[in-house]
Amino acid sequence: MAASSYPALVVVAGPIRPGDTPQLCDRVRAARQRAPDGDATVVCDVSGVTSTDLVTVDALARMGLAARRAGGRLRLRDPSPELARLLALTGLAEPLGCSGGQPLRDPEEREPPLGEVQEAVETGDPAR
Repeated sequence: MAASSYPALVVVAGPIRPGDTPQLCDRVRAARQRAPDGDATVVCDVSGVTSTDLVTVDALARMGLAARRAGGRLRLRDPSPELARLLALTGLAEPLGCSGGQPLRDPEEREPPLGEVQEAVETGDPAR
């Protein structure tokens, strides 16, 4: 854990493996106890995280749950664009306080739902 002027800081770096989750949750709970009175936010610096997979998402979600159970909340700092997009896809970007992620696509660029697709018939096409 890196020393910082912010006492409730957890720094996570490298790949996150399934066995790392309990230790990471313990670090979040310890950081929450060090937080100043009235500030229930634990900042998790994920700028050094090198894995962008569901194991990482699971660990971050469990860390967020550990913070909530300790009476606080988790806010991610500096996620990679890939991690921010994966968190957005899983619906965890907002609960984990993940900001700075790029939108996946503008609404105009999305394909229409299958129920609304209309096929145009050209007069020269043979019937099938």
